[in-house]
Amino acid sequence: MAKLTLYTNHRCPWAHRAHIALAELGVPFDEVIIDLNRPRDPWYLADINPRGLVPSLKYVSDTGKEEIVTESAIVSQFLVDLYGDKTTLEPASNSETGAIARARINFFVDTYFSKVQGQIFKLGTAKTAADEAAVAEAYVAAVAKELEPLLAASTSKDAPFFGGSKTLTIAEVLTGSFILRVVHLSKEGVYPTSIATEAATKTPAFWAWAQAVAAHPSVNGIYDEAAILENTKTRLANQRSA
Repeated sequence: MAKLTLYTNHRCPWAHRAHIALAELGVPFDEVIIDLNRPRDPWYLADINPRGLVPSLKYVSDTGKEEIVTESAIVSQFLVDLYGDKTTLEPASNSETGAIARARINFFVDTYFSKVQGQIFKLGTAKTAADEAAVAEAYVAAVAKELEPLLAASTSKDAPFFGGSKTLTIAEVLTGSFILRVVHLSKEGVYPTSIATEAATKTPAFWAWAQAVAAHPSVNGIYDEAAILENTKTRLANQRSA
């Protein structure tokens, strides 16, 4: 039987992607936690990932062949490709319907990270309440322009996930950990609360999708609310004082 070992950190939203994929696939795996608060151990750099990043995945086949896969999107896609028959995360690409669905998923994910998520990163330089409010406004405006039309056209109460799916897709695998943080941290006031209030009224399809994503057990399974809350407070404070 093939063996998977995931090198990860539960507080890293990028590594979190692999956990969402594995939870949906229901594939057993071993886990090695990598401490991101200190220099990486020499063995990790030498044997697993010379960049020192997480996640990394060691795959050992039935025949003993070993492969190291790195970078969160690549790890997630590798898992879906390997165990795709166990899930509806992504359709096969060998049909017109599947190819179109994959293209739409790829466009959505690219749009989220190239047009929307970057607004959240600006909170690290927001030193005043007015600065934070401006970031929140820019985030919701980007969602309204870039994502709301894509979600409004395909999602519903009974099929809340991307493309009108009743179950998670790889679009949620790749964005879910970031969406979960936006939902949770804006509710708690670590991110501006206006993100939640404004998104709910101005981008209802996006916010309904975000709520469904954040509530899904495959997405929030490893999420330690208290730890992420305190870690984000500390990180933002350090960034703003730099």
